[in-house]
Amino acid sequence: MDPNNRGPEEYGHDGDGGTPRQRPPRDSLTPDFSQHAPALARTVQLVSGDFLLTVNPVDGSEIEVCPPAERPARPVKLTAAERAETERAARPPVPPGPAQPALPLLARQDEREQLVRLLARGRSVRLTGPAGSGRTRLLDLVAEDCSDLAPDGVVRLNGFGRTAGDLLHDLFHAVFSAPLYRPDRDELLTHVREIGAVVVLDDVEFGGAALDELLDATPECAFLLAATPDVPAPSAAAGVEEVLLGGLERSDGLELLEHAVGRALTEEESNWAGDLWFESEGLPLRFVQAGALLRQRDRLRAGTGAVDEFGVFEDTPPADAVPYELGDDVPLPSLGEAAAPAPLLAARLSASARATLRFAVALGGEVPHQAHLPALVGDTHADAALGELAACGLVSPVGSRYRLAAGVPAQLEAAGYADTTEADARSAAQHYSWWAGHPSVTPERVCAEADALLAALSVLGPASRPPAEGEESAGVHLARTAAPAFAAALHWSAWDRALRAGAEAARLAGDVAEEAYFHHELGVLALCGGQLDRARAELEASIGLRGALADKRGTVAGRRALALVADRSGTPIGLGPTAGEEVPDARDEESQSPAGGVPAAFPTLQPPSSPALVTHRSTPAATDKSGGGLKGLARRNLVASGAGALLVAVLGTVVTLGATSDNEPGTPSDRVGVNPSASQGVNDGSLGADRPAEDGGGEVGVVTSRPTDPGPDGTLGTSDDPTPTATPSVSRDPEDSASPSRPSSSKPPASTRPPTSPKPPTSSKPTTKPPTSSTPAPTPTDTGTPSTPTTTPTTTSPSTSDSASGPAPSAPTDTTASASQSGSTEQVI
Repeated sequence: MDPNNRGPEEYGHDGDGGTPRQRPPRDSLTPDFSQHAPALARTVQLVSGDFLLTVNPVDGSEIEVCPPAERPARPVKLTAAERAETERAARPPVPPGPAQPALPLLARQDEREQLVRLLARGRSVRLTGPAGSGRTRLLDLVAEDCSDLAPDGVVRLNGFGRTAGDLLHDLFHAVFSAPLYRPDRDELLTHVREIGAVVVLDDVEFGGAALDELLDATPECAFLLAATPDVPAPSAAAGVEEVLLGGLERSDGLELLEHAVGRALTEEESNWAGDLWFESEGLPLRFVQAGALLRQRDRLRAGTGAVDEFGVFEDTPPADAVPYELGDDVPLPSLGEAAAPAPLLAARLSASARATLRFAVALGGEVPHQAHLPALVGDTHADAALGELAACGLVSPVGSRYRLAAGVPAQLEAAGYADTTEADARSAAQHYSWWAGHPSVTPERVCAEADALLAALSVLGPASRPPAEGEESAGVHLARTAAPAFAAALHWSAWDRALRAGAEAARLAGDVAEEAYFHHELGVLALCGGQLDRARAELEASIGLRGALADKRGTVAGRRALALVADRSGTPIGLGPTAGEEVPDARDEESQSPAGGVPAAFPTLQPPSSPALVTHRSTPAATDKSGGGLKGLARRNLVASGAGALLVAVLGTVVTLGATSDNEPGTPSDRVGVNPSASQGVNDGSLGADRPAEDGGGEVGVVTSRPTDPGPDGTLGTSDDPTPTATPSVSRDPEDSASPSRPSSSKPPASTRPPTSPKPPTSSKPTTKPPTSSTPAPTPTDTGTPSTPTTTPTTTSPSTSDSASGPAPSAPTDTTASASQSGSTEQVI
């Protein structure tokens, strides 16, 4: 089945029209379902530190705190057989075709013995030499000599494009068995300190403090580093020995050239090789390429009857590359052609090899794996091109793959091989997108081609543009397909680069949905790495983009991750300008009481201009992108906290009054209902003030009875002041005396008689609950006329003053009217 054009059978549906698909015979017990479930998205669940990460390529990865049952067991070290298999997988593949003769390592015996002696004493060594000096070949031989020096053997790593942190994780997984587990920094350092091995690190690209960090984290390891002279040197405190690797002598160069050609050199060829040695400073790579030039010359001199070297097909070089007839005396290349031999060597190779070189130039020097060459080139035998390039010295091994040799990319670009860079990179991106998304391709295989995929993204990302209708951006599609594979294979540096390139490509292409996905993944990656500020910024950007698209599932996934960021950082979630509705799954956003208890008041809250009922509704303006989502959330949190504080103060006052009135009949607490009113003075501007209704005489319609001391006749009177004044009287209600926003009156209340015509209360409905005291309240005497307030002060009851002590918080804006209605109806006469 072609994975690029997936048939309906793969998804479990019959095709539209045509012959129905033939189903294989089934067991008789198997039920015959008419419809099959579609194939699910390939998700991978792994553990990163103390997080459980589910890589979801559809809506975005989900992250949560790892449950104890999901925690992996302590990693154990690999056995010797498992280490050998891991080392074999880290080597580059053998090119197809006839085996090429291995060239000897000439004039390197002294350096080889010196490196082995230093490593045997536990010293770390850095082998410094220019590109093409044979560093990789020397490392291979030294690694074989040191195979039994350390308890964990020899570990081969490659530092091309890798940081110190990446190499620590690579070392951990090369020694320990920990599938689908990426330890955090502290646990990683704990494990790598237990490793005792000879670590052969080729193509290292850092030095100084970064190298000190790597060496300090692995005190039981001896490192053999290989670097070029332009890489920063180790610090003086690192204690790394330095071994220089130079060029070959003239005689050694001529001997190497004879091994590469396979015959003795003529006098003319020896003189030509001497000039080449002087120009190249004795670099072995130049003599390998010069040997390929002489072999091609011998083939051209043999005539058209010669079959190609690999026996697969006969491919004559193009006519424009050979200015002479086959079979004629072919002159030696000039010194300039020998100094930059890549164009001449490529011109004499097969068409598939030249096409492979074009793809390698477009991918920044990365040579695609030989299994991909037939699909990229369009030739079923194109995999043999890798053998041609390796025999000519145009490619060199780098880790488990091949790259163009030193100096070859620049030489090919000058020869015109970079003219079709964007088209070749687009073709490679389309192929890798199809391949990486195929269900049969494992994440580890995708990671083996990570550098080629990232190189294609680096070319297509800046060149992205809004695609035509019905098309898809090649860069966005490649990043969308490869990023989940990088995450599942724990290659997080490649994951980060793919996400960043994909986000840039999606932005340039105008694909908002894909851009939101990449920002979400970047936020999850930052959260796994402990970068909380970056994680918050990326997740908020993703939530904003998905909110604009009404992507509910993606928004919920982002808010869950954002809630985890807030939990780790201890900072409340700021949903930003996209907060138009409540968060259903982020329960940590709810307001919480401060550590020191509920405050007595909120002086920063301003009273409303009107005591009218305030309700909160979700309006279209609340979901506007420019609305203050963070302000709305903070306001709701303050409202909830204020309402809770007010309720606690009111209930505490009622309980206190009821508890002090059990053994004292006729106490003022008998006048207090079970639900005291939250209303305050008339038109005093405080929170929760009920606006009174006025009768025809201009008197206040609602008169609140307040208990006073017994009068001269021994009866309990009430203090009523029907005359409206500018200064309100002192209230004996706990809410009135505890409110910090109400001004107190300097004139104490006087003992008065009850009014003759009591007005009905303005509250919604009277309470039906019985009073808290068992003793009924005495009935006041109706005199028929309202009493006149006097200036004689009365003694306040101790129980009343005690119960009113302590300030109470003012009611918040949104709950003022509701709190007033939930209170008890004022007692009236």
